[in-house]
Amino acid sequence: MVSGKRILADLKVFGRGYMRNKIGLFFGIVFPVILIVLFGAIFSNSSGASVTVYVQNQDNGPFSAQVATPFVNALNGTFNGVQYNGTWPLVLQTVPANENFSQYLADHSSSDGIIIPANFSADYIAGKPVQLIVYGNPTSSTSGIVSGTVSGIIDSFNLKYYNPNATAIITSTSATVNTQQTQYIDFLIPGLIGFSILISPMFAMVNISAEYKKAKLFKQLSLTPITKMEWLISKILWYFILSCVSFIVLVAVGIFGFGAHITLTPWLIPFLFLGPTMFCSLGMLVGTLSKSVETASVIGNVITFPMMFLSGTFFPLSIMPEYLRTFAHVLPLFYVVEGLNNVMVYAPTTGNYVPALIDIGVIAVLAIIIFVAAAKLFKWRED
Repeated sequence: MVSGKRILADLKVFGRGYMRNKIGLFFGIVFPVILIVLFGAIFSNSSGASVTVYVQNQDNGPFSAQVATPFVNALNGTFNGVQYNGTWPLVLQTVPANENFSQYLADHSSSDGIIIPANFSADYIAGKPVQLIVYGNPTSSTSGIVSGTVSGIIDSFNLKYYNPNATAIITSTSATVNTQQTQYIDFLIPGLIGFSILISPMFAMVNISAEYKKAKLFKQLSLTPITKMEWLISKILWYFILSCVSFIVLVAVGIFGFGAHITLTPWLIPFLFLGPTMFCSLGMLVGTLSKSVETASVIGNVITFPMMFLSGTFFPLSIMPEYLRTFAHVLPLFYVVEGLNNVMVYAPTTGNYVPALIDIGVIAVLAIIIFVAAAKLFKWRED
């Protein structure tokens, strides 16, 4: 019979030892906070998709007021003398015509810029080909925003050339998920909660189980009344507590530090419990089946790192290639992060908790299978 008293006793002993472990506390609580502060600061303005763009107008010819100036105004969101009052993606910074543009971008740590060349207006009016120079970094998401906006304005000016009476109208719409416009930080919080649910129990249990086996501590534990299942349950309970603490800290930093808009609901409890159960058991399974501590560490990293970066923890899956999005669906962490997003961001508005139920079901099945395998396969004594 499973004894709650023995589980509680082992939980207290393990908890006291863990609290003395500064490395464990750092990766369990402090490290996720560092990540949310770092990523939150970097992407704090990403909700409006505004990009600072440096523009150098080298056209000072007699027709510049007719073409080049209106083009710059269009880049700034002004059409036919009317400022666009929606969410305009570009924020212009003017660069003097006598500056070395490439060096200017480098000095301002920017990769996004536009050069309007000399004779731009005269060539446009004469019907000659005109070529803008658009600077950007292909690896940056802002590059696509700049090039897409510029392409739209170019299309409008080309239309005006062929039909001077045409009205050039460029609009920008923004989709909202919650009652307030969602921000990067709103999706980062569930991702980092999933990250902390994965990292602490997974790495700790891989190392603990491998070290205990090497040092014959499991053999010594076999001489005590505690059973293998009780020992494993006490570890799951500890990491459930640690996940709750990390959850509270991350949510507090996100809301009070970056103004995140997320929903706190009882639907979070299954993820905060089933997640540590699954990864604690998985770490135990990897550690006990490995032949050495070094092998256990390698296998743990091979399993963990793809989940860290391919489960939507830091970046949305939508920006990834199709084959990686497909691969993500076989990763257990994907269902934790997706489920947390469903209950914290999406479902509160739509009222549809069915996707969250599916995620809970998948995690529950995986957690039970891995827990049973871990409890059955690891041994107090090596053969």
